[in-house]
Amino acid sequence: MRPRVIKRPPAKRDLLEQASYLAQDKLNAAARFLSAAEEAFRLLARMPAMGSRRNFANPRLAGLWLWRVPGFEMHLIFYRPIPGGIDMLRVLHGSRDVQSILEDRAGPRG
Repeated sequence: MRPRVIKRPPAKRDLLEQASYLAQDKLNAAARFLSAAEEAFRLLARMPAMGSRRNFANPRLAGLWLWRVPGFEMHLIFYRPIPGGIDMLRVLHGSRDVQSILEDRAGPRG
């Protein structure tokens, strides 16, 4: 069975926004970013424990893990391991106020 990657709507928006931003300077950088991100998602779906578990005071963020997009290390993938794959919540640039963004938009369980 193929590992599952569930992409939440905020994660999809994050990917498009970041690719659009990268494309302003170099179109091929945006394509490389999206390709590297997709490869990271597939890898994490097969081996979710590769990332590092994050601890937040907000219980809605319990069980959240972090992995960096290879080649774009400032881009952070926030996900939860699920049976057979990952539930990807956000892909955020590390220079942003990540904790506030996650807490504002986390929802009851993501």
